[in-house]
Amino acid sequence: MAGHGARDQISVNHVEAPVYNNENGSEQKQCQGRPEDDHFDYSQRAQWVRAALLGANDGLVSVSSLMMGVGAVKEDMKAMLLAGFAGLVAGACSMAIGEFVSVYTQCDIERAQMKREMKNSSAGGREIGGSSTSHEDEIDDEKLPNPAQAAVASALAFSVGALVPLVAAAFIKQHKLRLGVIGAVASLALLVFGGVGAVLGRTSVRRSCARVLLGGWLAMAITFGLTKLIGSSGLQM
Repeated sequence: MAGHGARDQISVNHVEAPVYNNENGSEQKQCQGRPEDDHFDYSQRAQWVRAALLGANDGLVSVSSLMMGVGAVKEDMKAMLLAGFAGLVAGACSMAIGEFVSVYTQCDIERAQMKREMKNSSAGGREIGGSSTSHEDEIDDEKLPNPAQAAVASALAFSVGALVPLVAAAFIKQHKLRLGVIGAVASLALLVFGGVGAVLGRTSVRRSCARVLLGGWLAMAITFGLTKLIGSSGLQM
């Protein structure tokens, strides 16, 4: 009986041990592979995606609407191109300055918040009785957005978006066809910008494209309609 019991114990250990080891091993491998995929913080790239896409979309819509507005009252291609180029330069400078001030203000707010949290943490450590060192001067600025880089990125993105309608209109002499091409090219570019933003941010591509496209259409239609209305009311251009 003792020998039989020993054989049973050996067989049980021989059968069950590999099963549990394999299951634990597979679960451990699965758990090790999940954090990299499921816990990637897409908000880290949100600052740059927002600045770049906002600049490109603003440049595209602003210059396209400006050229459509001028085209509503004047058929001269030179006037449309000059208006578009002026819009490109003015808009790029405005975007750069606005983004620089905005991001710099955000950095100041976040830096002040970090100092307050470190100060409160140090005060709490002293109350407990432990030794605490002040870290107010050890704030990691690398984690904060860079105002200069954001400004340059916004200006370049605006210029890229603004070049789309300018290039599209530069080689078309017929007035109505030129307006149609500007609208079509701007619409295609809006879809691309909306899709790229959605892919990088892991959001709905359909919603992003529809939102950006409808907004651009609305801006161009309002600019064209109001300029046409003012031009037809007797104002000499």
